[in-house]
Amino acid sequence: MRKISVSLSGHQTSISIEPEFFDVLQQIATKRNISIASIIKNIDESRNPESNLSSETRIWILKQILKTSK
Repeated sequence: MRKISVSLSGHQTSISIEPEFFDVLQQIATKRNISIASIIKNIDESRNPESNLSSETRIWILKQILKTSK
């Protein structure tokens, strides 16, 4: 597992994702010329507060992969 620490709404938090997901997240961030923290912040702002941020990040990555494979 890979831990990613970010500041969200003024407080530190971290997510844990598998290295394969991290690699894809890093590729997306590079391609879009934005930081991983910015992506995670956007995911956090749009997710259901009851859902887990790590899980939501994996789902977001999967959706991005599916979009590009069409």
